Amino acid sequence: MCVVCGCSATGAIEGSAPVLTPQTGDLHFGAGTARVSVPGMTQERAIKLEADVLGANKLVANQNRTHFASHGVTAYNLVSSPGSGKTTLLCATIEALKQRAPQIRLAVIEGDQQTSHDADRIRATGVPAIQVNTGKGCHLDAPMVAAAFARLDLHAHSHGHPHAHPHTHTHTHGEPHDPHHPHDDLHAHPHDHDHTHPHDHAHPAPEALLFIENVGNLVCPAMWDLGERAKVAILSVTEGEDKPLKYPDMFAAAKLMVLTKTDLLPHLNFDMARCKAYARRVNPGIEIIELSANTGEGMQTWLDWLLDAPVQDAKSTPPTALQDRIQQLEAELAQLKALQT
Repeated sequence: MCVVCGCSATGAIEGSAPVLTPQTGDLHFGAGTARVSVPGMTQERAIKLEADVLGANKLVANQNRTHFASHGVTAYNLVSSPGSGKTTLLCATIEALKQRAPQIRLAVIEGDQQTSHDADRIRATGVPAIQVNTGKGCHLDAPMVAAAFARLDLHAHSHGHPHAHPHTHTHTHGEPHDPHHPHDDLHAHPHDHDHTHPHDHAHPAPEALLFIENVGNLVCPAMWDLGERAKVAILSVTEGEDKPLKYPDMFAAAKLMVLTKTDLLPHLNFDMARCKAYARRVNPGIEIIELSANTGEGMQTWLDWLLDAPVQDAKSTPPTALQDRIQQLEAELAQLKALQT
């Protein structure tokens, strides 16, 4: 994973030898304890670094989660490979929400390595957007999202709930401390029903929606909690039905898979049933929606999902996949230390 890149050392490289498939000669460098091979870094060091970095990010993500809740904001982390149609889907979603639920406040945080092209497209719809350029970074992290959220109108809007307990908020990227917004741990409400029929909207609609469009990458953003209610994996039918198996961490971390560009299906050799089966093999509980942002087919089901979801509140928890990964890293690190004693 990207959290362990950038380090080098001389001498033997412990734990970096790949697993060889005898029949084909294929090499698997992710079969070690750390599930990653970094030149000059032992498996133990890789595990410790990943646990430390993800753990520090989780602290800020929990603060984000409480901060969003205090402003009546439900946040979604949109993840995909480049070119899946995230921004096109967002623009279409914004226009559809303006018609269907004009009372809901909207905002977008855009993540890319460079340019403000996508944020400019969002701003053209009349919805506020903040571009976050990561430079050489391949994903957004929780401090980046905190800095961007502080500059959005959703942050300036008073939700009307008092902040009962003072809390020291850890800011990065030059962000000033704001003593008026405490941050507590939250607990998530599961959303387990299948989207094969219209919703009856058992939950109140969210007051505000924050869409976080992550950097186009099906690998690194998988384990980075931003404080979102859920990750939404967007997969276009032009990419191939085997992506959930090739990039399992991303689809395991996602609550919903949105299959986009379905208007192109007549021109493609894409097996929809197989793609869904692959996604459910990786994540049996994943929900799936098919849509075309260009034709509007499936858009109402997507809006149903957004509007029917429980409002993010002060009882939310970080995503289970991230919690599991951190616990796994801590256990593996303890095991490696025990073997050395």
